[in-house]
Amino acid sequence: MYDYIIIGGGSAGSVLASRLSENSHCKVLLVEAGPKDSNPYIHLPVGFSKLTSGPLTWGYKTVPQPQLGNRELLFAQGRVLGGGSSINAEVFTRGTPADYDRWAADEGCDGWSFADIQRYFIKSEDNDTFSNAWHGVGGPLGVSSPVGANLMSKTFSKACQQAGLPYNPDFNGATQAGCGLYQTTTRHARRCSTAVGYLKDASRRSNLTIKTGCHISRLIIDNQRAVGVEIYQDGKQQRLHASCEVIVSAGAIGSPKLLQLSGIGAADELAKKGITVAADLPGVGENLQDHVGHRSDI
Repeated sequence: MYDYIIIGGGSAGSVLASRLSENSHCKVLLVEAGPKDSNPYIHLPVGFSKLTSGPLTWGYKTVPQPQLGNRELLFAQGRVLGGGSSINAEVFTRGTPADYDRWAADEGCDGWSFADIQRYFIKSEDNDTFSNAWHGVGGPLGVSSPVGANLMSKTFSKACQQAGLPYNPDFNGATQAGCGLYQTTTRHARRCSTAVGYLKDASRRSNLTIKTGCHISRLIIDNQRAVGVEIYQDGKQQRLHASCEVIVSAGAIGSPKLLQLSGIGAADELAKKGITVAADLPGVGENLQDHVGHRSDI
């Protein structure tokens, strides 16, 4: 029996496991479908191009996109400890303050305005360049400014400024507009994923158990409450229970998928698949929004 079971050791799940296990009286289990982050390309900043497809991802693709010639596009989702933070391009940018303020003002998300959450951004950071009201030093997440920008980047930035776009040395500062170079989640020229930043030390705690290579088949629900998980590891089924909470942190695709397999979702859709309905919540598995990424090589 655990106090907390966290499903998914990705960008958020790793942080949750670290923070919850700071309380030595809490027994925490972190369950991850993928392996440990031992692949050397994970830790080399230039290695991400070898990671966005292959065994460290789920291999998802989009449905055919009519506006893109009906192509199916890669939809990379990390399947490794650290999740997306272990396979992405390490770009570190926060959302604009207006986004968070809109959540609080328009969506009723009290406590989620930028003024409310800014201190947590600062707390998380170990920034090697900036130490001011917008940044933190000494936090678990290494953040670095680029060193030795190439001539093409410098020339492009200069051209942007000549065209009237102001130079911005810090996209995570007072303003996000302008041209400049991204900060990255790196420390000493190595990737600092949430697995590195948050779990490396936390994994030594006796009250934190990390299981990798575990397939989570469904939530165990009792009286409208998730009380545990059913997992498969090395071909063996296990049923694990939590006395406080089961936290679903399996990603934008994995979380709603797991909820639906557990009977939480639109009742008519679940019935078509022969899944017993635990809670009729039509919004589960709907409303995914993403942006188009465009890269230009010169």
